[in-house]
Amino acid sequence: MKNIKFIHIKNILEKNSLQVISKISSNEIFNKIKTLANSTENDITFFSNKKYLNDLKKTGAKACFIQKEYASYLPQNCLPIIVEDPYFALALISSLFNNELIQSNGIISKNSIIKSSSKFSNNIQINSFTTVYENVEIGANVYIGSNCSIGPNVVIGKNVVISNNVSVVNSIIEEGCVIKSGARIGETGFGFEMKTKQKITHSGNVIIGKHSSIGSNTTIDRAVFDSTILGEYSNIDNLVQIAHNVNIGNFAVIAAQVGIAGSTKIGDNVKIGGQSGISGHLLIGDNVTIAGKSGVTKNIPSNKIVAGFPAKDISLWKKEIIKNSLKK
Repeated sequence: MKNIKFIHIKNILEKNSLQVISKISSNEIFNKIKTLANSTENDITFFSNKKYLNDLKKTGAKACFIQKEYASYLPQNCLPIIVEDPYFALALISSLFNNELIQSNGIISKNSIIKSSSKFSNNIQINSFTTVYENVEIGANVYIGSNCSIGPNVVIGKNVVISNNVSVVNSIIEEGCVIKSGARIGETGFGFEMKTKQKITHSGNVIIGKHSSIGSNTTIDRAVFDSTILGEYSNIDNLVQIAHNVNIGNFAVIAAQVGIAGSTKIGDNVKIGGQSGISGHLLIGDNVTIAGKSGVTKNIPSNKIVAGFPAKDISLWKKEIIKNSLKK
């Protein structure tokens, strides 16, 4: 259980350009952050979706991140914390109430295997049965879990967290990234000459931009010659396949079970729904949204929303769904 003062919460929000309006005392204490339905008298909660309006009216929380227009729905026991974006406020303070944050303790297990050619900075934790191979550089405050294989030819920036059972080879992982259990990064991609099935040697690498997150059992293949790239501040869910030579921009959000074929170029701020498939050698612009279970077979210009198979503008897709339903 945490004891977090409201002034601490407010300072974090304001440092991230969120204006806060509330009558709550600076020294007021909160123990946990919970959902509307499960909050109790010492908790803080949030309201960001109108479908939970009934829960809002009955919440037992002490305070709630909320937009001004909905504050009147709060019960008397719950004080409003007026912010423009309640969900962003939740994201900013969620770590304050987390007892499971992973940080390096600076201990390298005697049951790990470290090759002498590796270069380490300070305060690195490496747990049991992990092997660090040749030509590896690891920055400060890095945490590496158990049963991992790191290298050869890997550079890991500072403050990176690598969970258990991860394999990283031929890769650059920039600072602040999180690699979750079972991820496979930098292995050879699916490449061969079609007629003879002659394998194509891969000599490139993978670059993961700073503060990005890679989900469990996700695979990112090294490029044939250059780099497979994931941009900064991107979030990749579990069980995603990113093939060789794919280039993804900054702030990507990719849900589980997405497959992206080789050499496709994807812009910034792209959202890809779960179980979507994207063909190879395509160009997808900035600010594109691809609905779940879509099959993308053609280029998509910037600022488009597409759905279906083959994926098309979502307004056309909806019209086709309605038309087909009327035929039945």
